[in-house]
Amino acid sequence: MTCPRFQDFINQNISGLVAMETNGTVTSPQDREKTCLSSNATSTHYGSTADSLPTSEPSTAETTVFSPLRSHITVAVLCYINLINYMDRYTIAGVLSSIQKFFDIADSTSGLLQTVFICSFIILAPIFGYLGDRYNRKFIMIGGLSVWVVTTLSSSFVTESYFWLLVLLRALVGTGEASYSTIAPTIIGDLFSGAKRTMMIAAFYIFIPVGSGLGFIIGSSVANATGDWRWALRLNPILGSLGLLLLAVLCPNPPRGASDTHGGSTIEHTSYLEDVKYLLKNKSFVWSSLGVTAMAFLTGALAFWTPTLLSRAQVTQGIKPPCIAEPCDPSDSYIFGVVTVLTGILGVSLGSTISRRLRDRVPNADPLICAVGMLSSAPCFFTAIVLASTSIPATYVFIGIGETLLSLNWAIIADILLYVVVPTRRATAEALQIMVCHLLGDAGSPYLLGAISDALSRDQPDSHAWRFRSLEYSFLLCPFVGVLGGLFFLMTALYITKDRKNAELLTAGLCDPVDPPTQFIPTAGSTDC
Repeated sequence: MTCPRFQDFINQNISGLVAMETNGTVTSPQDREKTCLSSNATSTHYGSTADSLPTSEPSTAETTVFSPLRSHITVAVLCYINLINYMDRYTIAGVLSSIQKFFDIADSTSGLLQTVFICSFIILAPIFGYLGDRYNRKFIMIGGLSVWVVTTLSSSFVTESYFWLLVLLRALVGTGEASYSTIAPTIIGDLFSGAKRTMMIAAFYIFIPVGSGLGFIIGSSVANATGDWRWALRLNPILGSLGLLLLAVLCPNPPRGASDTHGGSTIEHTSYLEDVKYLLKNKSFVWSSLGVTAMAFLTGALAFWTPTLLSRAQVTQGIKPPCIAEPCDPSDSYIFGVVTVLTGILGVSLGSTISRRLRDRVPNADPLICAVGMLSSAPCFFTAIVLASTSIPATYVFIGIGETLLSLNWAIIADILLYVVVPTRRATAEALQIMVCHLLGDAGSPYLLGAISDALSRDQPDSHAWRFRSLEYSFLLCPFVGVLGGLFFLMTALYITKDRKNAELLTAGLCDPVDPPTQFIPTAGSTDC
């Protein structure tokens, strides 16, 4: 729908209409149509702004603006909790050899510990995404993290006769991570915008590889120092309790979309079904989610099994004796953790820096960086797997290069979601992306590699050499998945410019995804909603 006077202007001046993009926002002739769209609409839909009528005034809650100091403190607290979350996720992998000896379980059963954790993550993420777009996000995170602290601590007291209870508790641990990982990035997105948001998201996501690496380092170190792997699981709940306290005292719940609309507008909600339909039509979101899924498959498998693979390789080469009784030698977990921390810091910092420098000149730079990272990492991991039987130092070198290339993507993929999805659908988008990437990614990859390893060993004589070879052969699946992920990000690059511009128009209230204008004003380099 357009105003008659404005339509006359279009007919007389159609060739001179040009869209200008300044400071990350879109200025186009639709701005002149905004009042018309607002005044003629019979209802306000998702993506329109509640303050579009000239006479309306935003409420106090809607115009809340937090000081830069408080915003940065909030990010620091969220980063700390993210660190503890990922430390806990990979502490099990850091002491996996000892757990296998303690419970006398095979490779496939060991992988089940990670699979059930991720499965609960998958089930609960959409629920927390729905709640996170509609209710107080701070309270939701506090509730989820409280469950995480209790269940993680409880899992450290399971005796050797109750392996099923450890599996159950690891599944419940996913409650805390599902609530936190779904919602925390959206809070950062509402506190910052533009290049500042990219920097804060990079700071948040750098703690994924850092936390993962520290999980191996601290888990193996504590188990080695105490002689009991269960003490490795007791440190994280203590650190998590501190994070829970800091979250309750220091972190706010900013208005949704505050950074995108300068705290001055309220974007209306629609049904969950309409949210999902919108996201499925967002091609950048769909293809990038598939890319993240491939990345999750790769990182989940590598993180869970690499220390075990390297340990078996050294036994085969005669570098160290096999583990007869727990606690087993945790040195491989320690070294792998150090490599993961260093490469994670380097990769995330490098990726976000390249993104900031290229984004203004190359509109689809972000998915291209992700594609290059994944496609380049695949041959590195393949070389590392092949070299494991002959040279452990060379294997670590190629693992380090591959992890650095993968880590280029951590902050960028989160930033992509934030700028191609409108603010009030971001928690739902985070939840759906988490559900898909874990369901098809790292929920099954640790178990799948363990199952392949067991299947290859079944018809062979039980020997240390073949236990290494069977796991090595199962690892060869990872580089192929990495190539597939790179192709998904290349597809994202085809659509991201259009989808980002549409998200900006929706957030600004210039069009409505549920009931769009019947006529779009053609402008240079722009597209309809």
